[in-house]
Amino acid sequence: MEPASLENLCVLYHSANYIVVNKHWDIRIDSKMWYEKQTVQSQLKHRFPELADPDTYYGFRFCHQLDFSTSGALCVALNKAAAGHAYRCFKDRLVTKAYLALVRGVVAEEKMTLDFAIGKNITEGKTHMMCTEGAEGCENPKPCQTELTVLEYGEYDGDPVTKVLLQPLTGRTHQLRVHCSAIGHPIVGDYTYSLRTDNAPYRMMLHAYFLHIPLENEPIHVIAPDPFIPSLDLKWAPQRCVNILEDLLKNILTEPQAEIQEEPEPVCRKSSPVESEEQQAQCQQWLCEWNVD
Repeated sequence: MEPASLENLCVLYHSANYIVVNKHWDIRIDSKMWYEKQTVQSQLKHRFPELADPDTYYGFRFCHQLDFSTSGALCVALNKAAAGHAYRCFKDRLVTKAYLALVRGVVAEEKMTLDFAIGKNITEGKTHMMCTEGAEGCENPKPCQTELTVLEYGEYDGDPVTKVLLQPLTGRTHQLRVHCSAIGHPIVGDYTYSLRTDNAPYRMMLHAYFLHIPLENEPIHVIAPDPFIPSLDLKWAPQRCVNILEDLLKNILTEPQAEIQEEPEPVCRKSSPVESEEQQAQCQQWLCEWNVD
């Protein structure tokens, strides 16, 4: 992949309401730091200056987040109404996402459900990290699940690795990275969750491959091309195929996504639920900027 630059912005989908870009692995979504000139925000302003909204802090409303080192599909709303519609889909967990990753070692089980609860790590020196329930310093862990399916076995730069498809059923910070690390197969190049040991690869091998937002008037269905192929990275040498990516994607689209119930539902409701003032305030904040859990 070409180095990140203001001009190097790959657009996967563009309408009057949304843009979906293929985020570069070496660029932040946005930044308040004056010295960080290259962000997805600045790329969008450079390519589409007429679409920037002066009423928002960043100029664009990002519908969700990707970590700095994660590449792939990233959706941007171009107006407040579009942001609101996308927000509802994310809030109601109607969005389907699937990621590709290379993980260290040989994953023995072809298909796994990872259901470690994840919380904030408050241990000194690790406050930038998340951790699984029961770990020292784990604060306020919340339920989360990830479906893992093996695609290929092979080697990366001579070391055994497994190419996997990851489908998050919840959206916790660093969820996929923490879950892979928790089963003893950290993502290749994940310096943070390999305890600062995996620093040889040029990037973290995590890519947002598929994004489906079932908007009523404009359903978004986008694939960001697979970057983990030998023609793009000679250090990746696949040796045995277990599942075909295209077939798995068809199954994801046809099978209903499981839901994680965090709070018991009331037995009886006489009227439709009404959002609290706090929930409405959170929604308004998200519309004005971009943050969504």
